[in-house]
Amino acid sequence: MKETVISIVIAGLLIGGAIVFTSPSTTTAVNNVSIVDGKQIIEIGAKGGYAPKVSVAKAGIPTILRVQTRGTFDCSSALVIPSVGYRENLPPSAVTDIEVPAQKSGSTLQGLCAMGMFNFKVQFN
Repeated sequence: MKETVISIVIAGLLIGGAIVFTSPSTTTAVNNVSIVDGKQIIEIGAKGGYAPKVSVAKAGIPTILRVQTRGTFDCSSALVIPSVGYRENLPPSAVTDIEVPAQKSGSTLQGLCAMGMFNFKVQFN
């Protein structure tokens, strides 16, 4: 009996550790923002949620939100960006460019799935 309890505790610790160390962190710096021909391009992946969950971009320049789907058939394919009036169903596998006007410093652009389960944010500085 004692061995069973110890085995269960060890298994729980191993599984918990694996989850903690393999989960994507929202505080990790991600290089998903670039500037090409005077426009800022922010790349977001959409499948089972959005990645990265938080992006930091420059304020005051026109922006393209480039959303990549790869076999996406879940809720994250129904993208809503309220502040720019965007509401579309993304194709299952494609790159979709969404034009975003220049944003003010300190503003945050939020995208979410139609059900509100998954979201991402772009903070403009």
